[in-house]
Amino acid sequence: MAGDSALSFLLGPNGKVDAWLRVHRLDAENYLLEVDQGWGDVVVTRLKRFLLRTKATIGEPQRAQLVQRRWSSETIRLGADVIGDELVVAPIGPSAAGVDLLVLHGADTNVGDLAVDSVSSESLERYRIAHGVPQMGSELTADTIPGEAGEWVIDASVSFTKGCYTGQELVARIDSRGNNVPHPIRLLVLGADAAVGDEVLLDGATVGALTSVTPALGAGLPALALARVGRSVAAGGDVTVQSGSVVAPASVVEPGSVR
Repeated sequence: MAGDSALSFLLGPNGKVDAWLRVHRLDAENYLLEVDQGWGDVVVTRLKRFLLRTKATIGEPQRAQLVQRRWSSETIRLGADVIGDELVVAPIGPSAAGVDLLVLHGADTNVGDLAVDSVSSESLERYRIAHGVPQMGSELTADTIPGEAGEWVIDASVSFTKGCYTGQELVARIDSRGNNVPHPIRLLVLGADAAVGDEVLLDGATVGALTSVTPALGAGLPALALARVGRSVAAGGDVTVQSGSVVAPASVVEPGSVR
């Protein structure tokens, strides 16, 4: 089942992130909202505040299975990926190549029947980090301004031509200033393995901390991390990361430029 899908932010009155989610249009009157595990109640509670004099029903959160198929951006694919009533949507992230299959609760599709090769959760986590895809609770919190997630996230998730929405003023103001945010989320190529919470330093001063990490996997697959840092940390620059007593170099790169 392939329909229209779009990324969206659910913002608080202060313009900061309540949730980052994917909206799927099932038909003319029904929509499915997909959010990271553990954040369904937050979305439902927030949306129910808008139900005053509104003819709409918001269901309770349900678990679904997300099957992520990924391949090289240079691979040419022929044929369909659908075998049943699963939702089929494009993957999230700059230069990400593949397809997401969302199997809903009670669907006839059996995940075991999907022609996919199993990989470790660590491999999928590395793919997410390498493509700079933020995660609720890690990169995206109640203190996050949408623009801090990155220009590609804004381009994919925000409309500047639709009507008013909660949090619009801050989003528009940041965009008008060239998305110059105080704490952007950056992708780092690490010189050594590190851990979430390790400090990022620029010229010896702490400018942020790691929010997601993945270890080195051998030649050509260095340790990677996402970090919420100061605006002085830009892609193409170099920083250091302090992990315990170890201080190692790191490079700031664009999402999707490493494996």
